[in-house]
Amino acid sequence: MLAGRCRTAVMGARVTRVFRNFNLENRATREISKAKPTSAPRHPVARPAPLPDDSKIQEEIRRKDDKLLGLLKEVYVDSRDPPMQVKDEGGSIASKQQEYRLTKLGHLRDLDISSIPKGKISVVEVLTLLNNHQLFPQTWTAEKIAKEYSIDLKEVTSLLEFFIPFAVQIFPPKDRKALKPS
Repeated sequence: MLAGRCRTAVMGARVTRVFRNFNLENRATREISKAKPTSAPRHPVARPAPLPDDSKIQEEIRRKDDKLLGLLKEVYVDSRDPPMQVKDEGGSIASKQQEYRLTKLGHLRDLDISSIPKGKISVVEVLTLLNNHQLFPQTWTAEKIAKEYSIDLKEVTSLLEFFIPFAVQIFPPKDRKALKPS
C-alpha cells in the first residue's frame, strides 16, 4: 500500500514538471521581447561651477585676519551650568558619590558581595542580625545593630518589628473534627 502511494506521488511530480516546463523557451522569449516601460525624465540639476584656481581666492582663504583674532582673544566664556553627568561603564549615571562599607559575613567567598553602600544591607547580613537579635536580644539591641551595620535606627526598629523569617505559626483548623496534636 505504501509503495503504491509513493509511486503515485512520483507520478504526480512528473506530471506537474511536464506542465511547468511545457513551451518554456517560447514563453521566456515572448516575455523578454515585450516592450519595457520607459523611466520618467530626470529633472535638470543646477550644478555649481567649479572654483577657479585663482591665486587671489586661495590667498584670501589662507590669510589670517588680525582684527578678528584680536576680537576673539577678548572673548571670555564663563559657564555656570551644572557639570555634565557622565555615564559609567555600567551605563547608569552616578548621581552622587556613595560611601561603601565592607560586609560582615559571607559564606559564598568569590560570589559574595564585598562592599555595600552605607545605609544598605545584604540579605546574608539581614538574616544574621535577625538571628542574633532573636537569640540574644539584650546584646543585639536595635541601637547596636544600627551602629554595627551603618543603618538608620528607625529602619532597624522597623526591620526587627516586621521582618520575622524564623517564626513558625501553626493555625488551628477551622473544622472541629480535625485531630489535635498530642
